[in-house]
Amino acid sequence: AEARSMESLEKQLICPICLEMFSKPVVILPCQHNLCRKCANDVFQASNPLWQSRGPSAVPSGGRFRCPSCRHEVVLDRHGVYGLQRNLLVENIIDIYKQESARPLHAKAEQHLMCEEHEDERINVYCLRCEVPTCSLCKVFGAHKDCEVAPLPAVYQRQKSELSDGIAMLVAGNDRIQAIITQMEEICHTIEDNGRRQKQHLGLRFDALYGILEERKKELLQSIAQEQDEKVQRVRGLIRQYGDHLEASSKLVESAIQAMEEPQMAVYLQVRAGAGAAGITDMSKVPMSSRPEPGYERMDHFSVNVDCVAEMLRTIEFQTGT
Repeated sequence: AEARSMESLEKQLICPICLEMFSKPVVILPCQHNLCRKCANDVFQASNPLWQSRGPSAVPSGGRFRCPSCRHEVVLDRHGVYGLQRNLLVENIIDIYKQESARPLHAKAEQHLMCEEHEDERINVYCLRCEVPTCSLCKVFGAHKDCEVAPLPAVYQRQKSELSDGIAMLVAGNDRIQAIITQMEEICHTIEDNGRRQKQHLGLRFDALYGILEERKKELLQSIAQEQDEKVQRVRGLIRQYGDHLEASSKLVESAIQAMEEPQMAVYLQVRAGAGAAGITDMSKVPMSSRPEPGYERMDHFSVNVDCVAEMLRTIEFQTGT
């Protein structure tokens, strides 16, 4: 149980960049994740390729990079990586762990790596030709006696360093890709905003055209209505005149008929004198010159030709220059 607890603690003390136990000093990022200061500085330099040191003792100042654990963006002040806060708690835990374990990281696992050909020999060298770890006896008497070998710790450290550098490069490349994606997302938002703005401007322009058409339509309709009213009023006035004449004529006809029914000559002559033959003759003469002239009712002179205007509207296009 104690061994499992120590292994679990080891996993919590591994740097995500170098994959080794955190080395002093340990810096804590704003997202609460931890990095070795050297690893944090490597990630910073990989994420800021245009930054150049002004000397061997120069300290990076400013810039930004992303946490390799959660991708949170870390913004540095003028002190650079050296402005990040040290995590003294993690450093103390590492000291206690090393005192308790008294062995390097993964040493227990390495003790069990024994050579398959020579069971009593530990794997302690690395065959550079075959690219496999092996033991000293395999190099002297076995399958790798003609191969070039190197000490296992040296190869281990070199490959670990190469892997760490590769991780840093990948992290920096991911940061650049993320920056490009963010920039393109901003371009998309800008395009949408500009398109929305131009749609509004176009709508206002066409609304102004609609207003002009409605105003002109109203003016032309008023002209038609005015002449229509004038003509109708004139004709209705003539209708009233003819109606009055017709009513008076009807009354005169009725009086004349009653006079015609009178049997007594003296009375008839009195009634006839009252009706007046001259009045009947005058009433029968209806003035015809006051009638509307032929075609008076026509209104087709108010027709408009909008073909040229419609064609012009169809040719409306966006301006090619500002």
